Amino acid sequence: MEFLARLGSGPVRITSDVIADVDGVAGAVVLATCNRFEVYCDVAPAADADITRKRVLHVISTCSGVSPYELDRALDCLTGTAMTEHLFSVGAGLDSAVVGEREIAGQLRRSLASAQEAGTASGALVRLFQAASRAAREVGSLTALGEAGRSMVSVALDVASSKLGARSKLGGQDLWGLSVVVIGTGAYAGSTLALLAARGCTAVSVFSWSGRAEEFASARGATGLTSEGFPAAVRGADVMIGCSGRGPRLGSEDFRTFRQGAGAPLVVVDLALSRDFEPEVGELPGLDLITLEHVRLASPREHTDVVRQAGELVRQAALRFEEDRQARLLDPAIVALRGHMQSVLAGEVARVKNQHGCTATAEAVEFALRRVVRQLLHVPTARGRELAAAGRHDEYTAALETLFGLDVTAGVEAEAGTHGANPEAETGRLGCPVRERQGIVAAEDTLPAAS
Repeated sequence: MEFLARLGSGPVRITSDVIADVDGVAGAVVLATCNRFEVYCDVAPAADADITRKRVLHVISTCSGVSPYELDRALDCLTGTAMTEHLFSVGAGLDSAVVGEREIAGQLRRSLASAQEAGTASGALVRLFQAASRAAREVGSLTALGEAGRSMVSVALDVASSKLGARSKLGGQDLWGLSVVVIGTGAYAGSTLALLAARGCTAVSVFSWSGRAEEFASARGATGLTSEGFPAAVRGADVMIGCSGRGPRLGSEDFRTFRQGAGAPLVVVDLALSRDFEPEVGELPGLDLITLEHVRLASPREHTDVVRQAGELVRQAALRFEEDRQARLLDPAIVALRGHMQSVLAGEVARVKNQHGCTATAEAVEFALRRVVRQLLHVPTARGRELAAAGRHDEYTAALETLFGLDVTAGVEAEAGTHGANPEAETGRLGCPVRERQGIVAAEDTLPAAS
């Protein structure tokens, strides 16, 4: 937690656009929550992955003030299927301090949306994060994982309730009737206010160092605080929750000033990654400090069988995604093969046209040739997908280049060109516009798609 706090409290905030500016990075998404920091990079095809990784570490070091040596020791580097399965596990709540938490799925979606808004989410990363969201929904609908609705916030409130005990107006272990001050106006603060409302806590005030508290609070049934009203609200509070991490940290002297004349104890909950309160605050008399580490230790364990079932769903979803991703790598090769076969077919059709003109014989020959080409392409296309799923797409591409002398890049460009004007729309493939517009060419006789 200390290391995460250092990453988030450096001179420059680490965002997706900062990472995307690194040479060799084609796209980036940063997933930073209360208990994790992850950077997902799409490395450009011509870039060296190891060199790009070192450049990314250097930028993170510059932004956070943490040395490259520390970063290299602290951060794990995952690629391929291991990376995919990890993100899917994160989205499903399997990698959280509170196993099965639902909040992380929303944080994952917001991280992608933020990267898309900044223009840093490449197509590959968009597909990856969307697939992770689908996997999370599948785990949620097919297993009992997280059905109790536990989250970092809910466990923190449970710990706060247990400390308050009989002080609740109902004499129970909840927050009903107590006065709560929340610092922050982000998504985490929004989740906190929603849970407070669900637990019957209506006396909630919100403060923001950026001055956005009024609008944020009024939309959620809470009271916005100004800088002038903040000290009085803290003085009368039973619970104070930090969800910001963006402003100055409140220390012991601040609380001594704020709490002058306060008779009742105060429970302070620090949910911010970069901390809203200094650690020594917990040493003040009449004040209990709950940190993310306390929340982690208090998090209940999920049933082993449920976790195992959810983990298997995640593994299967990651495997399907990787198979599809590998298949996509063969698209240029298949496009090149199709282009080659179409070129051969066009030459034969032209020869028949020159010999027979626009006759039934010429059309019959064309239909027959198209069926032959479709059948010839079926096995190479299917075999290509099998090789791609096994991670052997390079062998397939090399074989096509060797056997047919194909230029895969040229094949992609040729395919892209077919999406523009189509001269055959006027004259037909045999120069017989009337017959073609009557729909003589059957759909099943057309060439197969690239993928």
